[in-house]
Amino acid sequence: MKIGQITFTRFVAAMAIVISHFNKDLFLYKIDYISNLFLRANVGVSYFFILSGFIMIIAYHKKDKIDYLEFYKNRFARIYPLYILGLLLYFMTRSQMFDWYKLMLYSLGIQSWIPGEAMILNFPGWSISVEFFFYLLFPLLYNYFYYRKNKMIWVAAIGLWLITQVFSNLYPVYGAYEGPHTKSHEFLYYFPLWHLNEFLIGNLAGIFFVRNYRQKNYDRQVIVLFLLILVTLMFVPLFYHNGLMALLFVPAIFVISANNGWVTRFFSLKPLEYLGEISYGIYITHIPVLYLVRAFLEWQQYTFSIDIVFVIYIIVMLLSSAFFYQFIEKPMRDLLRKIHFSKQ
Repeated sequence: MKIGQITFTRFVAAMAIVISHFNKDLFLYKIDYISNLFLRANVGVSYFFILSGFIMIIAYHKKDKIDYLEFYKNRFARIYPLYILGLLLYFMTRSQMFDWYKLMLYSLGIQSWIPGEAMILNFPGWSISVEFFFYLLFPLLYNYFYYRKNKMIWVAAIGLWLITQVFSNLYPVYGAYEGPHTKSHEFLYYFPLWHLNEFLIGNLAGIFFVRNYRQKNYDRQVIVLFLLILVTLMFVPLFYHNGLMALLFVPAIFVISANNGWVTRFFSLKPLEYLGEISYGIYITHIPVLYLVRAFLEWQQYTFSIDIVFVIYIIVMLLSSAFFYQFIEKPMRDLLRKIHFSKQ
């Protein structure tokens, strides 16, 4: 089952995160309420985690059992080449940050497990570290819970979501949270266990979808949910980063995936779907590409306004991400997937 229209939403989430990481002097941050939207736009990572869980079920729901080594090989081929490319690009302007210990943590994808180290080197990699954890668990979850239709996983997932929401809101209240750029901040925002509920909720949404899939015109519902997401992020001051937005993201993923109206026809346009395809490259390389653009402009002694720099950056980032997708991500994925493990 291929759901082309959902692919474009990955690009929307990735671009929201890109803007949230750009200079806060950008014109978008000078507009009331719109600034709130982009200050909270890194909640797009939560969308990625939920969507990842959903897509995993869509991709594997017809299998009786998932082969562990084959699954890990495919995930490695899909994720790791650009993950390392982002690191290499980072070192092009930040070679002074080279550190063997940090390099080991980043290369193994375990930095998010260590508060104080989650944001090392190419810092968007923290979320890929969390994804590695999800991928490690998924074959086990599928083989022993999802395929066997063990309903306990529903109780566990919903229970974990509730526990995470309670913890996320009580942790700062009782004085454990020490503010941004501290170990307590990284523990609250980036520790993998606090994001597991998002992946599990995405899995369950995928199971519900494949069992109840019916194409229908959901254009109005898609628009309403999109507006609800925008209004919520703009006006409601809550802690969104550990799964709360599943309440809106899951219905949005479901109705977009099942929709057969004009929204789907628009989202399925080849150029838009392609933007979704290159969204991983956008996400994992957007910080080092930003550093490279700034370094080049400084070297050439160009003195553009922040808004002009932003436009240049977006163009360079989209072109470079398309290049990485065509000449690194796809070829490396195809090459690595040809490796077969012999079974004794």
